[in-house]
Amino acid sequence: MGLVRRLSSRRLYSGHVLSLDLDEVEEPGGVHAQREVVRHSGSVAILAVTDDAQLVLVRQYRYPVDALVWELPAGRLDPGEQPKEAAQRELEEETGLSPAQIEPLLTYFTSPGFCDEVMHLFRATALRAVPTRPDADERIDVARVSFEQASAMARRGEISDAKTLLALSLERERRRSTP
Repeated sequence: MGLVRRLSSRRLYSGHVLSLDLDEVEEPGGVHAQREVVRHSGSVAILAVTDDAQLVLVRQYRYPVDALVWELPAGRLDPGEQPKEAAQRELEEETGLSPAQIEPLLTYFTSPGFCDEVMHLFRATALRAVPTRPDADERIDVARVSFEQASAMARRGEISDAKTLLALSLERERRRSTP
């Protein structure tokens, strides 16, 4: 585990999406503490870019924030699934687009203060239409917007999802460095 010694761990909750553990730990300097940790299987998000440089965003209701949220297509890793496979699956399920090219952009912790979720961010191009396959409880609107439109949406607060803001920042950097 590295810098911390886990003295005990108790599973408080185990659900379909996540689990919650209560760990007793000894941290550097001999500090004893209890840590509540959300355990998550990992996730993917996809910045899909069409041949005419449009970005593909989805809007769906997110219960925890009680709002319709504009964001990148994204989802959880299934057991044993590789991140690249999950990215392709999620993009197809949510948007009806299949990428011929998919490249990893970044892997990061979504909220390491209380959660072990690792998100794998990809950029997908050379998209072709396939049937959508949303989950039974998903109601998803798909939109294609220019990079400028997406940036304006972010400035106005219409995009407030962290993975999407991060992807827009990386795309801005890419566009500045590409002639």
